Amino acid sequence: MALGMMMMVVVRNMSSRTGVGSGVGSGVGVVVAAFTPTTVRQTRTGTGLVRGFGSSKDNNKDGRLSFLFTKNSKLTERQKDLLARYPVAMKAATDTESELEPYHNKNNIDDQMISAMSGNGEIKVTAITIRNLVNDVMIQQTLTATPADALSRSMTCGLLLSNGMQKEQTFQLSLNCPNGPIRTVVAIANGEGGVRGYVGNPGLADMHISEAIGRGRGGTVQIVKMHPDWPNPYNGITSIEHGDVDRDVGIYLAESEQRACALAASSKFNGILCTAAGGYIVEQLPGCSDETSAQVEKNLAKLVAMNGDGDGDGDGGVSASLPAGLLLTGGTPLDICSTVLEELDMKVLDQIKPGLVCDCSEERLFRAVRLLSREEVDKIIEEEDKLEARCHFCGKVYTMGAEEVEERFDAAVGDPALDDDFEAEGGSST
Repeated sequence: MALGMMMMVVVRNMSSRTGVGSGVGSGVGVVVAAFTPTTVRQTRTGTGLVRGFGSSKDNNKDGRLSFLFTKNSKLTERQKDLLARYPVAMKAATDTESELEPYHNKNNIDDQMISAMSGNGEIKVTAITIRNLVNDVMIQQTLTATPADALSRSMTCGLLLSNGMQKEQTFQLSLNCPNGPIRTVVAIANGEGGVRGYVGNPGLADMHISEAIGRGRGGTVQIVKMHPDWPNPYNGITSIEHGDVDRDVGIYLAESEQRACALAASSKFNGILCTAAGGYIVEQLPGCSDETSAQVEKNLAKLVAMNGDGDGDGDGGVSASLPAGLLLTGGTPLDICSTVLEELDMKVLDQIKPGLVCDCSEERLFRAVRLLSREEVDKIIEEEDKLEARCHFCGKVYTMGAEEVEERFDAAVGDPALDDDFEAEGGSST
């Protein structure tokens, strides 16, 4: 199935033969109709084949404050040609205070994502705040603070990394934690700022996020990028080294995609209330000079003082709570962009209001049901007198009576495992 089909439904008392993973909560059986990537795509660079697993070459650096991967500052002939064709982006004038007025977001009242570029076109910064979104998903999925923190960080990373993609394109981040009590964390974002996600253990007790994810216990970070026009998704995978999401995703970007980025994502909670959530990504663009890179890293260090004491997280260092501490005290995405691009003539590119999206439906539920044998479906109806399922993303519960199920089976045609057949019946695979 395509990545867009990742509606997670749980059907009570189902066997595990047709699904992926395990259900969550009392009386719940297998998860079905879930997209699971089966291949790992590796990319080639001028230095050879990049491995999918391993440690970053610069793992002594803090990936929230430094670029883990160093790009060659010399432009290729093709890059020179592109920059010659499109010089406007390289000569962006600094925004005046009046031009920045639409991007102010006092006390982060609204969820907001802003992207900006340095005046020389060598650095792009995207910063985000999603406190309201996180509180909404906590209510939908009845999350406690620890799984909410893991999901918040994952959705933040997904939104940051999908910024600039085509609106139809999707970015899926999965943390597979076979030996961590949270079990799994999934976030899917699109190019329009929509996001959804879930965790394997929503009621997990309070503990450090790295303990919940299972640092150093064989977990993986898996990235899947998909567009409806692509014949196959792009897949990448690296090992979990830190267990705090953002640093592990940063290592993935350095190792699997050779992107020179500084990435941070964090959140703060007061009981079951999220008080701050967000992050930033700073990326070197083609031709970024050593001088510009050094200035950005100098500016990133200033965020630590603005952010506070790092929440006392010895494992994550002084940057552990970046930038949630700054957001909690009223700092905004615009403030983050301005600080990172200090002395580099910031030009705001755009802003987006992130939001939760879910494309679950009765049609998707029945598509999942059809992946079971008819004998299994009949047995469930005989015992329960209905089919009941819950979407793992938005928490919506769907119920189908025995008569409706029979009518749908009679009208069903084609193969439910094929997107083309599903669309022919009036469903959507996007």
